Amino acid sequence: MNSTRPRTSPGTHSGDALPASNLCELTMTPVAADDLIHGAQRSLARAALAGTPHERYAAAHLAALRAAAAVIAVVASRSSQVRANRPVRQQVRSAWVVLREVCPPLSEWADFFAAGAQTRAAAEAGIPCVGARAADDLVRDAQTFLARVCDVLELTHQPALDLRLRAVG
Repeated sequence: MNSTRPRTSPGTHSGDALPASNLCELTMTPVAADDLIHGAQRSLARAALAGTPHERYAAAHLAALRAAAAVIAVVASRSSQVRANRPVRQQVRSAWVVLREVCPPLSEWADFFAAGAQTRAAAEAGIPCVGARAADDLVRDAQTFLARVCDVLELTHQPALDLRLRAVG
C-alpha cells in the first residue's frame, strides 16, 4: 500500500489489474454517465477551492458519489431492457450498496465512502467535523476513485485542475 494514502482507503488488489471491459461487464457509456463524471470533476475543483476543511470534505465526498452514480447509470441503462418484464424494486438503497452489487471490483471503494457518509452529512450541514488532513486525504481518495471509475467505464480521465491542497503540519 502506498504510504501517502490513509490505511482505511482501498488498496490495490488483483481486480485492479483486469482490463476495464472485464470488471463490470459494461458495454456503453450513456450521456448521463458522462454528465455525472463531469459533475464529479467540478465537485473536486470546488473541494480544492473550499475555504474550510468541512466544505472540502463534503465536496470531495460528493465527487465520489457522482462517480459511483456514473457506474450505476451505465449498468442501469444496460439492464433496463432485462428488467422490463420484472417488477421494479421500490426499496431505497444507498448508492454505495448498489455500486457494491453492480461492480464488485469497486466494493472496497464503496465501503470506504459509505463509511464517510455521516461525516459528509455533518460537513454539509456546516458542522466543522473534520480537520484539514482528513479533508485533504478525502480529496486525494476521491481523485483516485474517479480515475478508477473512468478506467472501469473506459473513459479518458483528465483531472479538471491541478488540485493543490493545503499543507498539513
